[in-house]
Amino acid sequence: MKIYPIETGNFMLDGGAMFGVVPKSIWSRVYPADSNNMCPWSLRCLLLEEGNRLILIDTGIGDKQSEKFFSHYYLHGDHSLDKSLSKLGFTRNDITDVFLTHLHFDHCGGAIEWNSSKDGYRPAFPNATYWSNENHWQWATEPNDREKASFLKENILPIKESGQLQFIQSEGDFTQELIPGFKALIVNGHTEAQMIPHIQYQDKTVVFMADLLPSHAHIPIPWVMGYDTRPLLTLNEKKFFFQQALESDYILFHEHDFIHECCTVKDTEKGIRFDKGFRFDEMFS
Repeated sequence: MKIYPIETGNFMLDGGAMFGVVPKSIWSRVYPADSNNMCPWSLRCLLLEEGNRLILIDTGIGDKQSEKFFSHYYLHGDHSLDKSLSKLGFTRNDITDVFLTHLHFDHCGGAIEWNSSKDGYRPAFPNATYWSNENHWQWATEPNDREKASFLKENILPIKESGQLQFIQSEGDFTQELIPGFKALIVNGHTEAQMIPHIQYQDKTVVFMADLLPSHAHIPIPWVMGYDTRPLLTLNEKKFFFQQALESDYILFHEHDFIHECCTVKDTEKGIRFDKGFRFDEMFS
């Protein structure tokens, strides 16, 4: 197996929303904000190459929304999904599987593209199977008022209409293996049945953190996003996860952290804390 980080771009979100009840006087010491309280965040995906399978975990925000929509998120940087794939010698047509941790627009927006000259919305990866799970799919397609603005039907419904959607099954707290060495922890605090991929790679477990842990700054147990639908559940899910992370020396791969691509954690007198940050290729050179 080979693993490649895929940078698709960056965006901005309000620091208060990202750090919930934690005061700005505290969180701003470890994660910077501009004069408008906006913080920079990455839209980082992960690509797995295993035999004839090429698996993309999440797809970034995409480019099909309106100028007004994107103006709220201040997209910046030179990265794009296509550029990142091209640097590795791949195109969208080579992707065999798209594994969607959940269906919020910043995670699945790139899964569907707009083709104005022919057939409207269509899968951006024509040869891929798209993976979700039944519980989250129902949650996203029958959205609650709190999350409705994050579940955009044009990002979601065309996946099923294309016939490329498959549901991965669960076995207790985890999904079944998609390929040997790849399964996902199911968590429900941020949104219903979010999937957190765990990948066995070179004697390590690499965990794609999605929105269970958006950044290294969210490692302290009470530091939970204001976006989470069930924050007390997130607290417990973080406790469970960190116990496993410490016991098994997990490598945490951050989808949204603008500062650190990966990190490890340590146990201290004050609880679980950030240990060290690094780029993926520094650990697996």
